[in-house]
Amino acid sequence: MTTVSWVEDSADSGFGVDHLPYGVFSRPGELPRVGVAIGAYVLDLAALSAAGLIEDRHWFASGSLNGFMVAGRTAWQANRARLTELLTDEGHRAAVEPRLIPVADVDLLRPIDVADYVDFYSSLDHATTTGKIFRPSGDPLPPNWKHLPVAYHGRSGTVFPSGTPIVRPCGQRRTDPDRRPAYGPCLKLDFEAEVGFVAGVPSAPGTRVPTGAFADHVFGFVLVNDWSARDIQFWESQPLGPFLGKSFATSVSHWVTPLAALEAARVPQPAQDPAPLPYLRVDEPWGLDLDLEVLINEQVISRPPFATMYWSSPQQLAHATVNGAPLRTGDLFASGTVSGPERDQRGCLLELTWNGRDHLELPDGSERLFLEDGDTVTMRATAPGASGSRISLGEVSGTIYPATP
Repeated sequence: MTTVSWVEDSADSGFGVDHLPYGVFSRPGELPRVGVAIGAYVLDLAALSAAGLIEDRHWFASGSLNGFMVAGRTAWQANRARLTELLTDEGHRAAVEPRLIPVADVDLLRPIDVADYVDFYSSLDHATTTGKIFRPSGDPLPPNWKHLPVAYHGRSGTVFPSGTPIVRPCGQRRTDPDRRPAYGPCLKLDFEAEVGFVAGVPSAPGTRVPTGAFADHVFGFVLVNDWSARDIQFWESQPLGPFLGKSFATSVSHWVTPLAALEAARVPQPAQDPAPLPYLRVDEPWGLDLDLEVLINEQVISRPPFATMYWSSPQQLAHATVNGAPLRTGDLFASGTVSGPERDQRGCLLELTWNGRDHLELPDGSERLFLEDGDTVTMRATAPGASGSRISLGEVSGTIYPATP
């Protein structure tokens, strides 16, 4: 059934009443606070609370969503139902409309205080392609890949909101196997198109979060760009995993799409062979039919499909906590590079240029092997909405600045 909001032009904006993503915003001279996107506006939840229109236990007059996220699923559902009522019933329009602020008039901030950051490696197409690049005569997949969701632990302090400048990192790199490594600016700067989920309700140390409890702990999804310095990464990742090649920057979108908004996007995930161990088995369809789009300087270069991801989000969370590691409010878990089987579905330049062997031609005729200073990378995503239209997960964007001397 279609639910229609009285907010003008919101139905086909990607931010209709069937979406209602949460974010944090500010205006000049005012403190940051929590809002919800509806059409071309931000609905000021702190102002709604002050007017007695919604419940607020000090959740919304805040610079992050963490206080609301820890409140749990019952609070999330109740607030969503109340906001839907306020935005669809004309009887509430006079009271609510003054609390709508044009998005163009606000500064959108990082929506959460990130506790821990984990990045997975869950696309079979991405893992297979990169394996062929680096092990052309061997098995492209390591022996553990189809048995568990491979991941590395990142750095929460360098998770930045969309729009934050990305300074080209420096580090050790070895371009010639016959020479000593050199220090200098990254020569193979890359992006990775990813989708992440954000934990709200924590878990106790020594316990685990089973796949069936995913919706009790996870608040919603964001877009992620896991920037990568490939030459630094390849030299340092022997034998341990990524460190400086990843820790300099990770960008996230401004809006957090709640799980409830993605019900219509849920699809069965690809078949898994061999069958995963019991703690990784999922009884519900938790693939997500998200269509991603990657742009360099406003030119589309790739459209990765998220529905093809081999390991689902509940499986990732179950694996991350199976050893008893506690879940914390604000934990961010990224999917790993989203890629499909076709060349125009690859989610990073490493794949698109075969590690710099083949030039990628942009629509304007320019070419890239890896990112250049001044390039702006933007990622967008849409998903089926409950009303039959498509919802937008917003975008995550960043511009490359030269290395600091």
